[in-house]
Amino acid sequence: MSKSKEEIELIAKQLVDSMLAVHRELGPGLLESTYQACLAYELHARGIEVRCEVELPVRYKGLEIEAGYRIDMLVADCIVIENKSVQALVPIHEAQLLTYMKLSGCRLGFLVNWNVPLIKDGIKRMVNDL
Repeated sequence: MSKSKEEIELIAKQLVDSMLAVHRELGPGLLESTYQACLAYELHARGIEVRCEVELPVRYKGLEIEAGYRIDMLVADCIVIENKSVQALVPIHEAQLLTYMKLSGCRLGFLVNWNVPLIKDGIKRMVNDL
């Protein structure tokens, strides 16, 4: 069953709050995998379903073809998270998130650069109308 826009926004609010909690605890400068594991823990603690490193096949002419795509985090089967720990986000990072959103059918995604002094400056919300 797909979620309503309101349900997705409530999950997104909890997600951003969870990102703030993780970054407040750890600060910048760690590996993406560390933030991902801690964010997954935080979301689970709040009762929100999350799957990490989700394989994402390409659908081509009725077939599912494994093309090596993996979503960092899929939250509540409706929000894609792409984690980075880089000096600065670049357009290819946005393109990567949009690709994952398109292939998964998710309309909402977050590109998160954990390597910033204030996490609010590292969160980019992206919407794909498909």
